[in-house]
Amino acid sequence: MMEKRSTLVLLVLCTLALMAYITSGDLSDFPPLANNTELSVKISDYHIFDGPIAALKPAADFKEYQLTATLFTDYAEKQRLVKVPKGFKLTAVTNGLPDFPDGTILVKTFYYYHDKQDTSKGKQVIESRVMIKNDSRWSAGTYQWNKEQTEAFLVTRGLNMPVNWLDKDGNSQSISYHIPKTSECATCHNADNKFTPIGPKIRNLNRDIMTRKGPVNQLTYLQEAGILNKTDPASFQKLSNWEDKSLPVEDRARAYLDINCAHCHSEQGYCSGSRLKLGYDLAFEHTRIAHQAGRIERFMSKKTMPMLGTTIVHKEGLELIREYINTFKVKR
Repeated sequence: MMEKRSTLVLLVLCTLALMAYITSGDLSDFPPLANNTELSVKISDYHIFDGPIAALKPAADFKEYQLTATLFTDYAEKQRLVKVPKGFKLTAVTNGLPDFPDGTILVKTFYYYHDKQDTSKGKQVIESRVMIKNDSRWSAGTYQWNKEQTEAFLVTRGLNMPVNWLDKDGNSQSISYHIPKTSECATCHNADNKFTPIGPKIRNLNRDIMTRKGPVNQLTYLQEAGILNKTDPASFQKLSNWEDKSLPVEDRARAYLDINCAHCHSEQGYCSGSRLKLGYDLAFEHTRIAHQAGRIERFMSKKTMPMLGTTIVHKEGLELIREYINTFKVKR
């Protein structure tokens, strides 16, 4: 009983500290960023897109990549791009993040189709997040797109904006979408008190994608594109797609928790003081998921886990975790 109370206290303190941090905007206890004066005021200055920028057609030196398991952000669609400076490559070392050379740029753009059943009706681009590595440190900035969809501008304060769309079932959806300030981003992008990417781990890139030549392993594709070192995809782990219901529920749930929660619930993350660890590569007995299953479910249902990045409950994600928890009950 004492152990359960201690764990609950840690989780509550973690949440309270984060909310105080968001309110204050104080960065003193969070990952240092490179000098953000190097960030442009306008997204167009990076020459990320060819033609009208709302078409999101990547320029030749920006390569699009896909993740097997994706972070939930209020059902937003996302485009992910990477630019590696000429003469350099990403280096796959472990199943985790590759080594990024100085000069690397990562761009993630969030948008909504007006009608998910008929994407030809167009989309509303909401924001783009840019990360640039220089002098072995990352700079980060969030850019809000204008109503005309002709430009996006660097934001200095977090803000909310209304978004409306028709979902895949034809139902009307309406939310107050939150665009984060950089200091909010620093909470999740925290590894050993250093600002760092989250999603593009090698195991999350190790998947097949469709190209003009047909399906190909993405690590092979990135090598052929000249931006990844020569490596054998078979020598690396593959993260499971949590949306693929043909896969075992444990693999799906562990992948979901990895991409949505493990960046904080890790030895180096924001909630390092919590005993709950959610990395995909951890043995189950070292995660304490079984001991904290009920709390994970409750926090997800109350939109307090993950603590940032969402304003609504992820219905499908919550159903998956509940299904996973039921496997513990059966075993007991």
